[in-house]
Amino acid sequence: MTATGTVGLSSEARNLHWLLSNLVEEVPGILSVAVVSSDGLLLLSSDDSRNTAAREAQGAKRTGPRGSAADLATVVSGIGSLTVGASKLMDFGQVKHTMVAMDEGSLFVMSISDGSLLGVHGSADCDMSVVAYHMALFVGRAGHVLTPELRSELRQSLESESTGGPR
Repeated sequence: MTATGTVGLSSEARNLHWLLSNLVEEVPGILSVAVVSSDGLLLLSSDDSRNTAAREAQGAKRTGPRGSAADLATVVSGIGSLTVGASKLMDFGQVKHTMVAMDEGSLFVMSISDGSLLGVHGSADCDMSVVAYHMALFVGRAGHVLTPELRSELRQSLESESTGGPR
């Protein structure tokens, strides 16, 4: 996770960290993950050091989103907004998930709850159906606990981490 630890967090926040960590560790080909709030702010992301190790093990030329987890969050938020707009324009109902396949990787975006999104950047050789399945499991387990209070706690945790202050 982006947090160096989960000390001081509620049990729900620790469980969400654990679920995200489990997603990254158990699904081959996942390079990075971000949970984004409905207003586009990063709430939770996978650990950069784990992502680097996974990329080195795969011998990947590219390193995924350039920069920080906030870059992935920005892309996920933008794609989420675009697909919601398209859905409204076409009157097709709510967007459940979006997949973008590229030459050297894939991007998956799935709705969690109340406009929150789960974004996954996968390697070119990841099994898209396996990634989508595990994302759906994450959403099913995390959706009911991602309350406004928990979102606020996660954002405060990220802010205090980036400023080096206590959580």
